[in-house]
Amino acid sequence: MAQITALGKYIENLNLAYNNFNNTQIPSKFDKLNNLGYLNLSNAGFVGQIPIEIAHLTRLVTLDLSTLYFPGTPSLQLENPNLNVLLRNLSELVELHLDGVNISAHGTEWCQAISSSLLNLRVLSLSACNISGPFDSSLLKLHSLSVIRIENNNLSTQVPEFFSNFSNLTSLRLSSSGLYGTFPEKIFQVPTLQTIDLSGNSQLQGSLPEFPKNASLQSLVLNGANFSGQLLPNSIGNLKMLSKIDVPSCNFTGSIPRSMENLTQLIYVDLSMNKFNGSVPFFSMAKNLTLINLSSNLLTGQINSSHLENLTNLVNLDLRFNLLDGTIPPSLFSLSLLQKLQLSNNQFSGQLPVFGGISLLDTLDLSRNKLEGPIPMSIFNLKGLKILSLSSNNFSGSFPLNSLQQLKNLSSLDLSYNSLSIDYNTANSSDSSFPQITTLKLASGKLSRFPDFLRNQSKLNTLDLSQNQISGEIPNWIWRLSTLFQLNLSCNSLETLEGPLLNVTSSSLSVLDLHSNQLQGQIPLFSQSSIYLDYSRNNFNSSIRTDIGDFLYFAVFFSLSSNKFHGIIPESICNASNLQVLDVSNNSLNGLIPRCLTAMSGTLAVLNLRRNNLSGTVPDKFPEHCSLKTLDLNGNQIGGQFPKSLANCTMLEVLNLGNNQIADTFPCLLKKISTLRVLVLRSNKFYGRFGCPKPHGNWSMLQIVDIALNNFSGEIRGKCLRTWKAMMGDDDDAMSELNHLRFGVLKFTGVYYQDAITVTNKGLEMEFVKILTVFTSIDFSGNDFNGSIPEEVGQLKSLYVLNLSSNALTGSIPTSLSNLRQLESLDLSNNKLGGTIPAEFANLTFLSFLNLSNNQLVGKIPSTAQLSTFSAASFTGNKRLCGIQLNISCNNPSESPDAAQKAPNKESGIGFDWQSIYTGVGFGVGAGVIVILLILWEEGRNWLEDSIDRILLAILPMMGFTYKTRDEWNEEEEEDFEEDSTYIMEDCDIDENESEDKGFQGTYCVFCSKLDMSRKRAIHDPSCTCHLSPRISSSSSSSYSFSP
Repeated sequence: MAQITALGKYIENLNLAYNNFNNTQIPSKFDKLNNLGYLNLSNAGFVGQIPIEIAHLTRLVTLDLSTLYFPGTPSLQLENPNLNVLLRNLSELVELHLDGVNISAHGTEWCQAISSSLLNLRVLSLSACNISGPFDSSLLKLHSLSVIRIENNNLSTQVPEFFSNFSNLTSLRLSSSGLYGTFPEKIFQVPTLQTIDLSGNSQLQGSLPEFPKNASLQSLVLNGANFSGQLLPNSIGNLKMLSKIDVPSCNFTGSIPRSMENLTQLIYVDLSMNKFNGSVPFFSMAKNLTLINLSSNLLTGQINSSHLENLTNLVNLDLRFNLLDGTIPPSLFSLSLLQKLQLSNNQFSGQLPVFGGISLLDTLDLSRNKLEGPIPMSIFNLKGLKILSLSSNNFSGSFPLNSLQQLKNLSSLDLSYNSLSIDYNTANSSDSSFPQITTLKLASGKLSRFPDFLRNQSKLNTLDLSQNQISGEIPNWIWRLSTLFQLNLSCNSLETLEGPLLNVTSSSLSVLDLHSNQLQGQIPLFSQSSIYLDYSRNNFNSSIRTDIGDFLYFAVFFSLSSNKFHGIIPESICNASNLQVLDVSNNSLNGLIPRCLTAMSGTLAVLNLRRNNLSGTVPDKFPEHCSLKTLDLNGNQIGGQFPKSLANCTMLEVLNLGNNQIADTFPCLLKKISTLRVLVLRSNKFYGRFGCPKPHGNWSMLQIVDIALNNFSGEIRGKCLRTWKAMMGDDDDAMSELNHLRFGVLKFTGVYYQDAITVTNKGLEMEFVKILTVFTSIDFSGNDFNGSIPEEVGQLKSLYVLNLSSNALTGSIPTSLSNLRQLESLDLSNNKLGGTIPAEFANLTFLSFLNLSNNQLVGKIPSTAQLSTFSAASFTGNKRLCGIQLNISCNNPSESPDAAQKAPNKESGIGFDWQSIYTGVGFGVGAGVIVILLILWEEGRNWLEDSIDRILLAILPMMGFTYKTRDEWNEEEEEDFEEDSTYIMEDCDIDENESEDKGFQGTYCVFCSKLDMSRKRAIHDPSCTCHLSPRISSSSSSSYSFSP
């Protein structure tokens, strides 16, 4: 540097960029270089304060002090001197590059420092300078400004419209700068503008203008800006010079303009993650196009060879996550430069074509389509393949795993969830000749053994062999795979683990899924680096290790559910300070709930201890910043009072304390938890009034309430129901999204814990292994409620199940219940309800279970098509009720049976009406004579029956009934005798309610349901065989899903 300063008067240009001066300061002797016009010290390893001597270089035209700044590392600073002092005398500057220099200046300060001194400035680059907004209008003095690059700052401001007044503007880069408001359309229309980058500003809104013809724009980058609901204008076809359009995640809608097909200079097209619909445009005129990314849209139609015409330079084609169908054109695999082809998550069908051997293809992703047939063996001709994903299709036949030896570059293979039979022959393979694979997923591939070649895979990171037919023991070598991070062996028939397991604690394994096997004994030890551990649905039959928590330091998911564990829950479990999901349900654990377990709910989101033998009380130690979303203690022997500190869990969604011995009043302390969706207090010893004094809180998301079989008393206060908004929506506005209650365990991995619940529906207990967010249910049965049914119940229009049975409710059935158009199950039995059954119940067209028995209902059961489908069991026990369902005729349809009792007596005293007595005796004697004659006189009897048939056959059809004559009944009796089994089968088909109830017994399987999107509801298929989801391996008892 001393030699440079010695020659100072001769040096005009100095470039020391991209050297390594090892974090030293810029020398202060730069003022000796008084003839310097160009100074570039960028990325040369200088740090610290920029010396004041730089400000003395008055002849500078270009100054570049930019550096790549990383948080936490030393940087260049402008504090003393500040920006104003540095630039005061540099009036000749044309280009200023200070990227990565910590300027720390407010908008007015840095704008005026530049505009007051650098009137000739053309290039302004201040990226990552820690400057803030707003933009000051003094920048308008810079009439020559051509390039503005102010990226990666926290400007927190709007983009001023005066930027459109920079008549020489060619490049505007404002990415990731915290911009908000509406971007001015006029800036897009600056005639000289060639490059604009607004990416990374999620709060920035706007729309694209009508572009003029012969515009200069070459690069349009809006990645992540919010152009919600806007269309790409058809005038985009006027941008004849456009080579790059990068607008993913901008919320664009509508179809992709066909005018884009005329853009011949296109090289890079990324329209992904928007809401574009319509068909895929033709880009055949853009012969230099290298990348097309239209993924994650709503595109439909087919792709054919015409789409690929002239795209000889295409390297990357990504059409994932659309609605494209048809077959995949064979010409796609003939593009000589194509390296990445991603067509997953569409509806492509048909068979795969034969592959050539000259392709450069390194990524082929055709997963989650409807492709079928065998996988062609010519796929092994794609020697450059690194990633091959064909999962979740309908491929059949066999796949020779040994042939992977031909694909030397293969690093990822996914063949899961097809109808393939994956074959592996030890005799025809050499372990050393297999490629070094990092990801191998062969779920549901009919494998019967562990492929031996895996023992020598030194780079294997993810291994999924779930849902196969592997039995016996898990080999010891699998724990010695030093790079193995995720292992999924769930849903097999594995029984033991090959010993010894001494090295398991030093394994790098972080995700281990062994659920749904037949493993027994003790669970294997694991390292402290474990994140996800699932041992559920096995036969483990030991006690839980007392030091278990010492091995769960990093664990976020830990499940031992549905095993045979016994003993206590060790207190060391509380050492798992990062745990988000703890599930030990469906075991034989006893003792007390550790007091520290509820105290750790500052991180814990799901605590499931259901169906054990736990006793004592719920520890009242929930912390102030409780993060619990699910607390399930159902089916234990827990007593005491309701824990008051549970009110701290303000994010609670599911609370299930059913089937315990808790004795307390209604938990009004929860009334401020607005996220609550499921509240189950069933079969405890709760008592007192239902509901809370004012204010009533906000349970707007509540969808399932079960307080049955307790000792609640008093009236059901309707005002308590008025905040249950989730039950009030109708078909149009009830629930906009159909989903399940679930908790994301590991972000960005698709790993979820899914809540389960048992609901009494249609007289049966059903276990829902997934809770639809549109399913709603109220069960107040088995209490001591009195008074009338509140009219407010009729406002819960999206209710599916209502059970108020076995109480002491009085009054009439409110007609407002007819507003519950989605109601499928209604049980009001065993009360003291009176009056008539509302005729408006005809509106309940989806009602498939009705029980009004054992009340005091009167009058005729309404003759409606809906109510006529229910049997006598729905109405029995109402002494004054009549109708065809009960085979009790009503003397006067317009008059109730008790009307005669209400008629006043003509005489107050006791007396005899002899005229009536004589009349009755006369009729009785006459009727007796006629009956005797008909018994003895067959011809007269036949004449009378035929006459009655003719009369009823003429009258009853006029009243909407059908009538069969005596001869027709005789014919059917003969057919019944001959075809009895046929009619039994038809009876099962006709009695849909009964067959549906039988189909629902036991565990309810959501994979055997179809979604009726018009009603946003699930319809169960009782004849369906329950299978696991093809995308995830799930455990119904522990109710979670894992997909590595």
